Amino acid sequence: MERDLDVATRTRTIEWLKTEVVDQMSRLFKAIWDGSTSRVIDGLAGLIASSYILGRRLGIPYRDLDHAIADKLAKLKQEGHQLEEHYKDLSELSEHIRKR
Repeated sequence: MERDLDVATRTRTIEWLKTEVVDQMSRLFKAIWDGSTSRVIDGLAGLIASSYILGRRLGIPYRDLDHAIADKLAKLKQEGHQLEEHYKDLSELSEHIRKR
């Protein structure tokens, strides 16, 4: 019985975190629409934090997620992604993550 409650609690937590990710995305889009830099920063921070915590609740350590992001950026750079070709955004983000 106790194990069933634990599974139910974990499931509810994951479902709640999924709604948090959607809510943060909505807040971010509204902030972009309004042109509020501080609210855009807050929305991005909330979205990133919620995503990391959701990953953790799904059994993905923060470090593994960091490595997956770095790998994804390297793959996109190798494929010649437009943001890399035009602005070098992927290289800059890769460097930022590497220095953390």
